[in-house]
Amino acid sequence: MRIHHPSRRSVLGASLAVAGTGLLAACSSSPDGHHHSGSDSGSGSDSGSAAGRKIRLTAARASLDLGGGRTVSSWAYGDRLPGKEIRATAGETLAVTVANHLPQSTSLHWHGIALPNAMDGVPGLTQRAVKPGADFTYRFAVPDPGTYWFHPHSGVQQDRGLYAPLIVDDPREPLAYDKEWVVILDDWVDGVGGSTPDAVLAELRGGMGPSPEKDGPDHSSGSGSGHDGHDMGDMGGMDGMDGMEGMGGRAGTATGASPGPSPSASHRTPSRMLMGATSPLLGGDAGDVAYPYYLVNGRTAQDPSVFTAEPGDRIRLRIINAGGDTAFRIALGGHRLTVTHTDGYPVRHTTTDALLLGMGERYDVLVTAGDGAFPLTALAEGKGAAALAVLRTSGGAAPTASVRPKELSGKLVTADRLEAAESVALAHRTPDRTVRLRLTGGMAAYDWGFDGKPYAPDRRHPVRKGERVRLVFSNPTGMWHPLHLHGHTFALTTRPGGARKDTAIVLPKGTLSVDFDADNPGLWMIHCHNVYHAEAGMMTVLGSGLTRPGHGPRVRSTGTVHGCGGRGTEACAVRASDVPRTLPPGHRVRETNTLGPCLNYASH
Repeated sequence: MRIHHPSRRSVLGASLAVAGTGLLAACSSSPDGHHHSGSDSGSGSDSGSAAGRKIRLTAARASLDLGGGRTVSSWAYGDRLPGKEIRATAGETLAVTVANHLPQSTSLHWHGIALPNAMDGVPGLTQRAVKPGADFTYRFAVPDPGTYWFHPHSGVQQDRGLYAPLIVDDPREPLAYDKEWVVILDDWVDGVGGSTPDAVLAELRGGMGPSPEKDGPDHSSGSGSGHDGHDMGDMGGMDGMDGMEGMGGRAGTATGASPGPSPSASHRTPSRMLMGATSPLLGGDAGDVAYPYYLVNGRTAQDPSVFTAEPGDRIRLRIINAGGDTAFRIALGGHRLTVTHTDGYPVRHTTTDALLLGMGERYDVLVTAGDGAFPLTALAEGKGAAALAVLRTSGGAAPTASVRPKELSGKLVTADRLEAAESVALAHRTPDRTVRLRLTGGMAAYDWGFDGKPYAPDRRHPVRKGERVRLVFSNPTGMWHPLHLHGHTFALTTRPGGARKDTAIVLPKGTLSVDFDADNPGLWMIHCHNVYHAEAGMMTVLGSGLTRPGHGPRVRSTGTVHGCGGRGTEACAVRASDVPRTLPPGHRVRETNTLGPCLNYASH
């Protein structure tokens, strides 16, 4: 059992030295970051070095076993789902090389990590896409302990098998526990009946139409028309969730849920458009996509993954929702959950029976294992289906795929009811700037965006380095949206000392207000973590730390910045016009893209 003293101080590492030297815009990636390689390795690491511990990931076509005789063709990092876990210690530097063996360009985003902007993995904003046959190395320090994950930020690739956990250990871990169980939830469509995420997006972009019939969920994998009579009742918006605690309602059902328009006879793939799936807990519409499978750690409910322990063991569960379009309500039969962290950051310990996770959200919980075999059930909220894993501490019959533990209808603590641990609570401060964003769009035209406009990388919301920023999201749409901020964590303002997060749900007709400190310079994405909403246009950019035209020096030299290729000392300019006409000897313009030119102060 590990017992340590609390610690939560961020270690930003040498690659963030730019913040102390006046560099206020993030570097673009260097051409030197790409090189061709014939390596066909999966995922691995070698001994550490001054440049960081080396890890190699290969993104390639793969045949994935979902259990129960179900094998699908997809894209993955190696031949396993989820991909191989990366584990590091807070403050450690990683050098992760992605080899792209896919037929499309790709990228890698480190979800929840406060890293240098050039390593954030957003093509066209922080780097150039990694083309087929090319490599790219992401080099960064992992500053904060916690539960994180990584996935592409390219098209709808995340809704394939391209994801894996990133666990950052605290060298002075304050929690005491015997075992750790990383639990990754997912909704799955790729390779089933000829479906792909790209085809799903194309269908959704076609808009809603008559829907007399639909290809529904695969009932053999535990899907059904309801949740065995469970229904939460009228919950209203998330701001009115006080009634959730201790209530004895029933788990939410999909009222009249049915897939969208039937494909024509010439179509060889089933329709995946979901209509009529509702959840009071989510404020109405539950989702857009009718997934045939729901998974825990890459396995269907008919052939679930099994975690073994001893009766009485204290187990830390790290739960990640890697889904594309599904919120999961999760509970462990016969156990209560003690919530210790959300999105990697500690909270005041709170007990609950169940949790709700939007896409991209993470929770850490502690449980004391009972004696027997227990279902870890994750309801696909409002969609009439569930995923399953098993905790086994002794013999006995395994839970069935259709089991719905009573804890699913017990106390459910939502993120707005959690308080940050004192060590990480955002200090009280009046916001220096308020950025208001209106979520817009709908299913009819599938025109999701912010303020009525689709994503454009040059449309930015200015933010200055050092400001306390308040983000106010209003959602007049009929759909819930899990919003994710890159490069920072924010504090929920629903109560003093609100939980620190990087992803939070905004309910239909509701408002979400969060505060964060603009202490990580760069151009940072805010987007809906419904992968189909984001790709349809619900993304925008915060220009954290950008200088105003005509103010201050146009280009400043810095210390070593690995983000521009990892060589020499470099600086960036926001606009091409900011580059001095005469550069110092040995200096040159390295690259120009949406960020503007990156200057190389060559020392090599």
